[in-house]
Amino acid sequence: MQTKYNIVKQAIKSKILDGTFQPHQKISSESELMKQFGVSRHTVRLAVGDLVNNGWLYREQGAGTFCADRTQENNNTSVGNQKNIAIITTYISDYIFPSIIRGAETYLSQQGYHVSLFSTNNDHDNERRFLEKILTQHFDGVIIEPTKSAISNPNINYYLNLERQNIPYIMINAYYDELEPLSITLDDEKGGFLQTEHLIELGHKDILGFFKNDDSQGPKRMKGYLKAHRAHGIDINPSNIVTYKTEDKYDKPVSDLAAILDGPEGKRPTAIACYNDELTIALLDVIRERELNIPKDISIIGFDNSFLTNVSEVKLTSIKHPQSEMGEVAAQKMLSMVSNKHSNGKSNKNDLTSVVFDPELVVRSSTGLPKNK
Repeated sequence: MQTKYNIVKQAIKSKILDGTFQPHQKISSESELMKQFGVSRHTVRLAVGDLVNNGWLYREQGAGTFCADRTQENNNTSVGNQKNIAIITTYISDYIFPSIIRGAETYLSQQGYHVSLFSTNNDHDNERRFLEKILTQHFDGVIIEPTKSAISNPNINYYLNLERQNIPYIMINAYYDELEPLSITLDDEKGGFLQTEHLIELGHKDILGFFKNDDSQGPKRMKGYLKAHRAHGIDINPSNIVTYKTEDKYDKPVSDLAAILDGPEGKRPTAIACYNDELTIALLDVIRERELNIPKDISIIGFDNSFLTNVSEVKLTSIKHPQSEMGEVAAQKMLSMVSNKHSNGKSNKNDLTSVVFDPELVVRSSTGLPKNK
């Protein structure tokens, strides 16, 4: 449990790091901090004094306490005298993320950079903590996979502070649209279209779609699903669209599919388009429990063409994700931004262009003609 002194100290540091307190701006008075945190004047003075001693704040006699300008200090300080790049992803050891990280890490290591890995577990509080760490230490740049990129992000000020401190960053897999960052992504909408069109061209008209809705990839893949139906003149059944959040990913899709498959046989969908391969594997268990044959009774298609496509007895049709190539391209772009910063003092992202990879359909044995066709 944190002491009151530490709570006050960390709160002031957070306001500096998210840009609430700008360099040379006067911070709240002792009385205001006492009232805000419900602590004694002694506790406030300890916290503020520690921040002054560590260069976060400075005092002016008779005027008050002010936020120090740490920009130059950050530019001149390094962690262990190494060239450092931070990589923040939603996950590190799960699913396709090791491949993405490996692509970036291999390239950066070859160029003499040390790589620090951070995993947010798709949680905004974790993202904030890691951004604070990056802003307090020296990193030459940051490769970031956004956290819950489809919803309003409470940490935008930290990214603006990265820009103010001239710390280059690049986003992978998704991006925060309001920041308009340099980004390396897959065309998720086209991928969702290819998924669904493949099923339609096989003859399926009753297609169930599962889409994660707090990461921007999900809504884009759902948009492709809808566009494919419209392009082929097929009516969309609203009840065939199932959405879920990160916190529900292990439960809701499974329970929803079970309820649908346990309904009247004549109303069962003939095919399923999944947000990713990880979900596809989970849904296979639901299908097996009902002794349905894939693809004879029901076809299923994944997304990302991960290693999971070959671990089951049913080899999964999927949409190809660039994975390690995405990581490598992100690393190359990052070092170009670092080079720009060293040569002209600014990590000018306008000199570089974002990259959008084109998805490809990889057909295996999990999709086929609908039953009785």
